Amino acid sequence: MATLTARREPFGGFSFENCKRNAIVEGEANKSGWGLPAPRKTGTTICGLVYKDGVVLGADTRATEGMVVADKNCSKIHYISPNIYCCGAGTAADTEMTTQIISSNLELHSLSTGRLPRVATANRMLKQMLFRYQGYIGAALVLGGVDCNGPHLYSIYPHGSTDKLPYVTMGSGSLAAMAVFEDGYKPDLEEAEAKQLVRDAIAAGIFNDLGSGSNIDLCVITKGKVDYIRRHDEANKKGVRTGDYKYKRGTTGVLLKVVTPLSMEVVEETVQTMDVS
Repeated sequence: MATLTARREPFGGFSFENCKRNAIVEGEANKSGWGLPAPRKTGTTICGLVYKDGVVLGADTRATEGMVVADKNCSKIHYISPNIYCCGAGTAADTEMTTQIISSNLELHSLSTGRLPRVATANRMLKQMLFRYQGYIGAALVLGGVDCNGPHLYSIYPHGSTDKLPYVTMGSGSLAAMAVFEDGYKPDLEEAEAKQLVRDAIAAGIFNDLGSGSNIDLCVITKGKVDYIRRHDEANKKGVRTGDYKYKRGTTGVLLKVVTPLSMEVVEETVQTMDVS
């Protein structure tokens, strides 16, 4: 039996059906008393670049919980393998566990093959894992390393898409860091120039993003060597207090003084060892 299908002309322009849907959902939420889930603001600046002899990765060290600074010296550059490291932005637990899982799998892969893993292998494993969870794992990563094919640098987004670029930035301070890279990057940089450029990029993110701050960590990866520099620089250094806020005893008058005696009973405590023979 033949079926008849009606052909509908395609609509042009923008579709605002989701806007109507969102308004209805918001109205129903307000009526029932439960609100819409609030977005969570995370803050980080991570970046990396390929220079003449390898890769330089950089990250700030501020971990936030809402508007509270939870950790001032958080390590955001994670170990993947002896020749590969990865910077993580987003949910701290997600970046930590994701990199640990891939690091474990790469170690098994390295033991079975008898050679160091390639950066492309780590990139494929990370992107497949993140795509499997459709973005619900909040891990935005900058993956860098040096293998038998030379230095490589990848950016990996939470939903699994990747880019291979000579320099990348991610996190809430990535726009400020990218501005520094766009201005100062050139091919075949020397190691000192590359480290200074990454340092300036992270500092730009720290100064222009409230979620980024504290120290600047660097990781320099070359063939057969990794130099992980914790607290390479401190972008925001505290000033010295010019005043003394200590006052002599008796400066403030005591209006009332009450002494309450406490009756205490002395109890003797003994410890007996249990015979386990």
